[in-house]
Order: sequence, then C-alpha cells, then structure tokens
Amino acid sequence: MTMDIAGNDPSTSLNRRLRHQVGQAIADYRMIGDGDRVMVCLSGGKDSWTLLDILRDLQSRAPVRFELLAVHLDQKQPGYDARLLPDALRRAGIPFHILEQDTYSVVRRVIPEGRTLCSLCSRLRRGALYEFAANNGFNRIALGHHRDDIVETLFLNLFHQARLKAMPPKLRSDDGRNVVIRPLAYCSEADIAAYSDLRGFPILPCNLCGSQDTLQRKAVKAMLAAWERETPGRSEAIFRALTRVDPSQLADPRLFDFGALGTDAAQRYPEQIGSEAIAADRP
Repeated sequence: MTMDIAGNDPSTSLNRRLRHQVGQAIADYRMIGDGDRVMVCLSGGKDSWTLLDILRDLQSRAPVRFELLAVHLDQKQPGYDARLLPDALRRAGIPFHILEQDTYSVVRRVIPEGRTLCSLCSRLRRGALYEFAANNGFNRIALGHHRDDIVETLFLNLFHQARLKAMPPKLRSDDGRNVVIRPLAYCSEADIAAYSDLRGFPILPCNLCGSQDTLQRKAVKAMLAAWERETPGRSEAIFRALTRVDPSQLADPRLFDFGALGTDAAQRYPEQIGSEAIAADRP
C-alpha cells in the first residue's frame, strides 16, 4: 500500500474527498430526497463507474432512503463485449438493467463520412434512457458529467454558439418528464481517473466516436489543460464563477432590467445597482 508524505493512504483520502464533493453537490442542489428512485446511466467509462460507486457508498450512509438502478445502453457497436458490465455488476451485487438499441447503425447511416458522430449518438442514447426512466417510475436520472465537462461545455458554447451556457448540476428534461442530476459536478476529472484506476473498474471503450480526432471538445480540453499547467486551479476558478453570476454585470436585458436604471423603477433593484460600485474595484 502506498502512503503519502503524511503517512496516509491516498486511496482513502481520495474516496473521502470525492464522497464529500458528491454529497455537497447533492445537498446544494437538492438532487436526491427521501424515497427518490435514481436511475444511474452507466456507460462503462470511468466517470459513470465512479458516479455509481460513490452513490452506492452514500446510499448506505445517507439519512434518507433512495433507490439506485444502474442502466446501460447496448448500442450494438463493433467489438462490444456484452458480458463485461453485467458480469461485473452481478459480482458487486448492484441492481441493473441492460437496454438494447442499435443506435450505431443509425448514426453510421445518417452521418456523412468524416463528420462527428457525437451529437446524433448522444440524442439517440439520451432518448432511449430517458424513455426507460419515465416508463419505469424513476424520478431522477444521474449522469456522470464532472466539473471539467461543465467548464469545457461553457467554452464550447461561448466559442461556437456565442452563448454563456454550460451544464447545470440539475435540470428538467425538455419534455418535462425527467429530472436530470449531475452529482459529480464538483469533482475533477483527474480525481475521477485516479479513483477509477485505484478501484479497478472494468472500463468499456467507446468504439463509435471515441477515436475521432476532430472534435471541438478535444481542442477546448487541450486549451484548458494548458491553462491549468500555467496557472494551477484555473479550471476550478472558472467553475466557481458559474456559481456566482452577477446579471447586472453582463449584458442580457432578459436577466436584468437595464431600462429601469435611472428611473423610479430602479428602486426595485437596489442590490444590483449597488454592485456597480463593487464591480469597479474588481480586477
């Protein structure tokens, strides 16, 4: 067993940190309550395995009772090992369900050669999983997106959609039938990767789109990695900024009534107007 400089088991401290971060995110956004039925979307990657493992740990300790079911979508990809996940889940005693839908053939047929497949693949996968949750009485859908995914999505929307938009830790699906939660929202990808390695999760590779080299997300990931090397903690600071938004310091009239400034109606917004002076002192 490897110890850190203080003589502590790093796997224990890592588990404790991730468990605390997940528990804090659940509490901050009221993700899970007593009696909730939570469907954990298990892709077979490091993120979803870590999510499932930490939620099971918290389930045994939480003051409220909630149900967990791991659900995996078999997309009929070439080389897919249909026994890997079921065998591992049975050994661990984890309740699970395997959905089968040939989204691979659909994506290959619809998307021209050389174009990225992720968008359509994600929509088809999401549709199948959300439909299962709605039809089987699950009122929470847990996804394995972490802090770095959220920050990367912010820059993807900024650069390519001209929108300040990321991934919220909790949201209602477009059709209104599902509540989606991201309990790993406070967790870094580096911690998740280290935890996955320590736990020895059976990783299922994505042969559909994982080998594509032209994805814009990879470019953003590389940019953020370079920033992190130059200024450690920058990604965490960017994420924290998403939790501390000042509408009056941006430029969206849908979020702040700029037209009311300088009129009697401005009295309705004293805290925002007062923040102008504070903003002047900010770097």
